[in-house]
Amino acid sequence: MESGVEELMPRLLPVDDCDLAEDFDPTVPPRTPQEYLKRVQIEAARCPDVVVAQIDPKKLRKKQTVNISISGCQPAPEGYSPTLKWQQQQVANFSAVRQSLNKHRNHWRSQHLDSNVTMPKSEDEEGWKKFCLGERVYSEIDALSDNENLGIDYIKVGFPPLLSIVSRMNQATVTSVLEYLISWFGEKKFTPELGRWLYALLACLEKPLLPEAHSLIRQLARRCSEVRILEENKKEEQISALNLIICLVSRYFDQCDLADEPS
Repeated sequence: MESGVEELMPRLLPVDDCDLAEDFDPTVPPRTPQEYLKRVQIEAARCPDVVVAQIDPKKLRKKQTVNISISGCQPAPEGYSPTLKWQQQQVANFSAVRQSLNKHRNHWRSQHLDSNVTMPKSEDEEGWKKFCLGERVYSEIDALSDNENLGIDYIKVGFPPLLSIVSRMNQATVTSVLEYLISWFGEKKFTPELGRWLYALLACLEKPLLPEAHSLIRQLARRCSEVRILEENKKEEQISALNLIICLVSRYFDQCDLADEPS
């Protein structure tokens, strides 16, 4: 072994001078401890000082980076920024709703569902979108026909987030349905049906948040801030609903960087 290698790589397994057989062959399995240690030394001496990995540059061209948005929400339109007092009141109301839901969850879970209520399976994304939003909103039908106005057809208008329904949803289902609706909202307009379900699902989220839920609600708040800016006809009721969701995400779920600055 070269002296330079000896200095940089001290011998952790020193081998004293010993009489090895003249026919010693380091390529065959060692027969004695001395032969084994000598073989280790020989192999170490053959290792290059520097090893360069052979990397195919073509494999680095795909998905080299992951873009993660850490930006906050866009400011509310002029004249529509909520006051701090309003935000604090909404957080207090929301907290009361959550406490009531948790307290009476077992009671509502035991209530019988109407015969026309069939909750989709957790993994049925399209089924949940239609269940929550109704075929009218899901299929973007502008109006109901006259004969449909004679009674409420929940298949058409969507099932409301009744306590007897949401109390039956475990955390995995709550998170999944929240993801489905946020995905739908990413390309569609905000509707009252969507707003009611988003509020109910947020009320069902348990703290501390799981990582996937944390990411989802931040995505939701950002989307709400985008929609209220892009909305041409500023409807006070709709802007207020969007402000409410941003307020709950930022101030109740402690995502303070997304909060609206008080007006």
